[in-house]
Amino acid sequence: QVQLVESGGGLVQAGGSLRLSCAASIPTFKLYSMGWFRQAPGEEREFVAAISWSGGLTYYADSVKGRFTISRDNAQNTVTLQMSSLKPEDTAVYYCAASRALRVGTASGYDYWGQGTQVTVSS
Repeated sequence: QVQLVESGGGLVQAGGSLRLSCAASIPTFKLYSMGWFRQAPGEEREFVAAISWSGGLTYYADSVKGRFTISRDNAQNTVTLQMSSLKPEDTAVYYCAASRALRVGTASGYDYWGQGTQVTVSS
């Protein structure tokens, strides 16, 4: 059974950092592109970052560019989102997702989703 499990969320002050991890129980993980999304209360789920199956291509939402870094370890079946210079507007539930095709900017087409991890940034 495919599972994506996020971890690393929590409460941090503005300007601080957090590192989110997503552990994937996908046998063919290295064939999947991975994405991070977030959803704040009352808002739609929005794209944060994506990484190709090899890790050679990365994409970011304009709102996080220069502050967040997505990476992956295909040997460990994990994908990581390093977040720095956090702002209160980054507060949301963060989800990782897996897609056979590299999809940027949209949640549509992702095959698997995790349950999410809460990130709260205080001002």
